[in-house]
Amino acid sequence: MGSEANCASAMIALNTAVAEQLIRFKADVDALAADGLVPEQAILQVLRGYIKECKPIRFEGNGYSEEWKEEAARRGLDCETSCPLIFDNYLREDTVAMFESTGVMTRKELEARNEVKWETYTKKLQIEARVLGDLALNHIIPIATEYQSKLIDNVYKMTAIMGKEKADKLSAENLRTIEEIAERTSFISAHVAQMVEARKAANKLTEERAKAIAYHDTVEKAFEEIRYHIDKLELIVDDRMWTLPKYRELLYI
Repeated sequence: MGSEANCASAMIALNTAVAEQLIRFKADVDALAADGLVPEQAILQVLRGYIKECKPIRFEGNGYSEEWKEEAARRGLDCETSCPLIFDNYLREDTVAMFESTGVMTRKELEARNEVKWETYTKKLQIEARVLGDLALNHIIPIATEYQSKLIDNVYKMTAIMGKEKADKLSAENLRTIEEIAERTSFISAHVAQMVEARKAANKLTEERAKAIAYHDTVEKAFEEIRYHIDKLELIVDDRMWTLPKYRELLYI
C-alpha cells in the first residue's frame, strides 16, 4: 500500500501486459503483411489503430486530482479506490488470460496471490487501528484533558481575583478552548470505540476478501476522522505538555 509497497508486483503486471501487447502487435502486423502490405506500411497502420484505441487512458493533467476522477468516469474508465476491490482485477477473465497466455502465472497462482494481498491488507489495517486507538486513548486524550484542566484552573482563579464579569471577558479565549477540547476528545473517544467494534466484527469474517473489504469500509474510514481531531488538538495543546513529536518538529528529528 502506498510508497512502502514493493514495486515487483506492479512490474510483473506491467511487463506481462507489454509482452502480451507485443505478441498482439506482431500478429496484427503479420496479418497485414500477408495481405500484401510492406512491413513499414503494416507497422504504421497498426500503430495508428493502437493510438486511437488507447485514447481514453491518455491524460496530461494531475492523475491524483478530482479532475481526473471525473474525467475517468466520463471516459468509462475504472475509478475504484478500494484496495480490496482493486485486487479483484487480477482475477478478471481477460487478466487471467493475459497471464496464462504469456506463461507468467496460472489462475491458481493469481488466486493464491490475491489471498495473500487481502490478508496483508487486513493485517496492516489491524495494526494501524490498534496503534491509533492506543495513542488516542492513552496519550492524546489524557494530555489534552490535562491541558484543559490547567485552563479551567486559570479561569477559576481569574474569577476569584477579578470577579465573574471581568474574568469572563478576559478568559473568553480560554473558555472557547476548554469547550473545543471537550468536543474533540469526546469525538475521538466515541469514534475509537466505534472503530474497535468495527474491527471486532470484521475479525469474525473467515473469507479473506470479505474481511479486507470490511476493514476498508468500516475500520479504515475512521482513521481520517479521528486523525483530523487529533491534529486540531495538536495545534491547541501546550508544546511543553504534548509528549509526541508535532508535525513541524518531525523536520528536525
